[in-house]
Amino acid sequence: MDALRITGGQRLHGTVAAGGSKNATLPIMAASILCDGPVVLSAAPWLTDVCTLAELLRHLGVESQRDLAGDLHLCTADITPTTAPTGLVRRMRASFCVLGPLLARRGRAVVPLPGGCNIGHRPVDLHLAGLTALGANLRIDRGFVIAEARQLQGAKVELRGPNGSTVTGTANVLSAAVLARGTTIITGAATEPEIVDLGRFLIAAGAIIEGLGTDTLEITGVEGLAGAQHEVIPDRIEAATLLLAAAITRGTVSVTHVRPEHLTAVLEAFSAAGALVAVGNHKITLHAENRPLPIDLIARPYPGVPTDVQAQFMALLALADGASVIADDVFPERSLHLAELARLGARIERRDRLALIEGVHRLSGAEVTATDLRATAALVLAGLAARGETVIHEAEYLQRGYENLPEKLNQLGAKITRISPTQAGAPRFSRQSRKPATHFTR
Repeated sequence: MDALRITGGQRLHGTVAAGGSKNATLPIMAASILCDGPVVLSAAPWLTDVCTLAELLRHLGVESQRDLAGDLHLCTADITPTTAPTGLVRRMRASFCVLGPLLARRGRAVVPLPGGCNIGHRPVDLHLAGLTALGANLRIDRGFVIAEARQLQGAKVELRGPNGSTVTGTANVLSAAVLARGTTIITGAATEPEIVDLGRFLIAAGAIIEGLGTDTLEITGVEGLAGAQHEVIPDRIEAATLLLAAAITRGTVSVTHVRPEHLTAVLEAFSAAGALVAVGNHKITLHAENRPLPIDLIARPYPGVPTDVQAQFMALLALADGASVIADDVFPERSLHLAELARLGARIERRDRLALIEGVHRLSGAEVTATDLRATAALVLAGLAARGETVIHEAEYLQRGYENLPEKLNQLGAKITRISPTQAGAPRFSRQSRKPATHFTR
């Protein structure tokens, strides 16, 4: 398993480009099942999760390849497979997005209940309720969702749950509805930019969708979809992480290939924490000189601060000049990173659904173990600011959502090296023995 060695204390300076959005690419790849013609995606990042979904799609008859320009080509060669392989779906939750397209295009879908990073309970009941409303016959048998429908019918579908709208559920139901007979009205739809990007791709392929970017979508079903060429939006989570790297090291970094309008709440949080932020055309510059100011931060569905930057903000606020509070209204149980940040000297207490953070003057390098994708990013940020050397075990999580992040940070002045497991030594505990952290004293 890969590890990272970080020598902390370097202020980051310079300009770096964010890559294409992972969270937009994956549902668009799944939706290629709907298309009769070839699909070409430009700016799609080359990540472990993208490769995993490409392999899953191959089992479902969709061939893919990446050309010399970096564009991802997908084309359906066989429309008969309807069963998604268990091992691949359970590697990542986004694989479950093949359910709606398979059902709509092939009349049957057999998909295992999803896996992915351990960030808390993530039910799929809204996905299933939405597809049932469209006329699907659904049952769960030995861990598989089995869905059948000769012809889906337009309907009214509500997708708002106790923790807000479901993003992957919206992707599933939207993708299925484009081939349903009649009109579908989705209320409580997710408004995330990644859902808007999925909708733009479907429209380019021939779908009829109104209301993108709002919580009410109106879809008029069509007979079929052609292929499409589509440029994936920039990754707002990667952009935020790069800006956080500037803030935590008290440096100055410009991130290009970014949509500032997708990061309004994040930029407001940076300003509240005392950083100077300048927004340009597809560019954001952050400058920080002092310890961050303490803030109260709540991760919420879009347009709020994304849950996918909650852990990274916790690393920043561990160095704040005072006490901060973080809550996550999307995944309240997302807290495994607390224990690992504490090993670097962070003072964090978990109290019910809140993380109470007492800022310290400095962090100290140590050996830590990654627990999920965004927790790994948080540990990288903490290691950049820590005094001495930090070794992050099981850092391969990072490649699930960031294309060459260590190299991009090194381009800005960081000192990060990839090391082999033998160089890093054994991690402190195995994944099987890891338990969620519940309480840490100050």
